[in-house]
Amino acid sequence: MTADAMRAEILEVIGSNPSGHTNPDVRAKVRTLLHAYAACEGVDQADVLFAIGANVYGYEKPSADADNATPAVPPTVIDFAYMKQFMKDVFLSYDVPEERAEQCAEVLIESDRRGIDSHGLGRLKPIYCDRIDQGILFPSKPITVLKETETTALVDGHLGMGLYIGPHCMNMAIQKAKKHGVGFVAVKNSTHYGIAGYYTTMAADAGCIGLSGTNARPSIAPTFGVEPMLGTNPLCFGLPTDEEFPFVIDCATSVNQRGKIERYAREGKDTPRGAVIDINGIERTDTEGILRDMVQGTCALTPVGGAGESMGGYKGYGWATVVEVLSTAIQSGPWGEDVCGIDRATGAKKPMPLGHFFLAIDIETMCPLETFQENTGKLLRALRASKKAPTGPGRIWTAGEKEHDCRVERHAQGGMPVPSALQKDMVNLRNARPGMADKYPTLPFE
Repeated sequence: MTADAMRAEILEVIGSNPSGHTNPDVRAKVRTLLHAYAACEGVDQADVLFAIGANVYGYEKPSADADNATPAVPPTVIDFAYMKQFMKDVFLSYDVPEERAEQCAEVLIESDRRGIDSHGLGRLKPIYCDRIDQGILFPSKPITVLKETETTALVDGHLGMGLYIGPHCMNMAIQKAKKHGVGFVAVKNSTHYGIAGYYTTMAADAGCIGLSGTNARPSIAPTFGVEPMLGTNPLCFGLPTDEEFPFVIDCATSVNQRGKIERYAREGKDTPRGAVIDINGIERTDTEGILRDMVQGTCALTPVGGAGESMGGYKGYGWATVVEVLSTAIQSGPWGEDVCGIDRATGAKKPMPLGHFFLAIDIETMCPLETFQENTGKLLRALRASKKAPTGPGRIWTAGEKEHDCRVERHAQGGMPVPSALQKDMVNLRNARPGMADKYPTLPFE
């Protein structure tokens, strides 16, 4: 929406609600619109609307502009091996068995190696440690096979950590594929399993076509809706190539995912317009407010393609629904409010029993692996060599390439950047968890 259109909408809301300053809903709507208007390009920050908003509707301007803002503390680059061991030791402090703690730390650090910072160290405390502390996730539980054939299996994770349940189940799918050509494993009662691309990379590395997906707490509103109903529900494919890295497309079925919005909050950034819609149908950019309202269920992510149908939002909505079905229908698992993680009435935390699925197809049952790899690589190189947009960056990427580039770059620089917010998480975990202070009396940034 343009600045002029946004301004007109604000005037319409104010003009059509003469007593709106006494109505909490109208006051909140005006404040939200003013924040969105302030973020529009070319807006005059001295516009009288901001004064009206401040004096009548409780609008508050940002506390400091870019010129007066406190300089950001630069991230500290920390070696990957050090960070993986730190995370493993945190899991060990929760009595996660050695092998599982190693696997959990590997899934998280692989996300940071690839530059997917929203799902690595940034998830350690809020998604795993805090939930264990709250009693809604268990550090280690049995993995039970409920039903199994030569090519399929249904597994129960008993609310253990998805970080070890996921690798176990994709390995099952790969083993079945190597014996019988295809393997499919569905999981119930699991929890957040990290980046889906970890699992399809496992399949690609084993000479298989890999597919994985998971449901999540309700975040996406259906097309033409405003209520969060579906998870961000990644749908991920992994394909082996003859290059240094596999083709791995790992992305949410929403424009943005909650983890990335949490990252915006850590970095003090606004959320891009079009990624979030609230209960009043307003596209939001105020990151802190978005995270608050998502917990309350009054804000939703938009599906890939955005709100409505004009940019194909129904496509992302449809794919999100496919993932939700494959994560719940076989498993008879919960979805929507039953996996929101909070009792809306009391605010109490509650478990989020998630479902996953893992598919592996052994390529050798249909053609030589080398043939598939060469054919795939040839296509990918042709895409990257195709004509570039004159206004673009001068390069075309294929899926998995940017993550490979980031891996190379970060290894060259000596590790991963750890921003101040995550440094605080590390300090808090070091100080709170048994034995951690003895192992880490001084952290690299102290």
